[in-house]
Amino acid sequence: MDLMTALDIGASGLTAQRAQLNVISMNMANIRTTKTETGGPYQRKSVSFEATPVYSPFDQAMQDQLNRNLEGVKVLGVTQDQRPFKQVYEPNHPDANDQGYVFYPDINVVEEMANMMQTMRGYEANVQTIEGVKRMFQKALTIGQ
Repeated sequence: MDLMTALDIGASGLTAQRAQLNVISMNMANIRTTKTETGGPYQRKSVSFEATPVYSPFDQAMQDQLNRNLEGVKVLGVTQDQRPFKQVYEPNHPDANDQGYVFYPDINVVEEMANMMQTMRGYEANVQTIEGVKRMFQKALTIGQ
C-alpha cells in the first residue's frame, strides 16, 4: 500500500464519520419535534455504510496482490428508523390527538450520546491515520535531501 492509498482510506473514514455525526446531531435537535413538513412527528435517522475498494487505476490494471483487499468506507444513505413513536399524555399540547396524547419521536438521549462518542473516536482515529501518513511523507522528503 502506498501513502496516497492510506490517505484515501483515512479520508473516506473522515467523510463517513462526519455524515454520522451530522445525523446524530439532527436526531438530538429534533428530540421533541411533534410536527414535520410531512405532517407527523420527526423520525429518527441513521446512516448506512458500505465498504468500497480503493484501487488506483494502476492497481486495477495489474491486480496487485498486496492492494487487492484494501477497502475504504462509503456512505450509502440516510435511512429513517421504523421505531414506533412515544405517546405522552399532554391534553393541553397543540398537537394532542382526541384522547389527549402527543406523539414524540422515539429518540433515546443516552443511545445518541453513546453513538456520538463512538463516532468521535472513529473520527479521531482517522485523523491520527492521516497525521501518521503526513509524518511519513515528511520523513521521506528529508531522506531524499
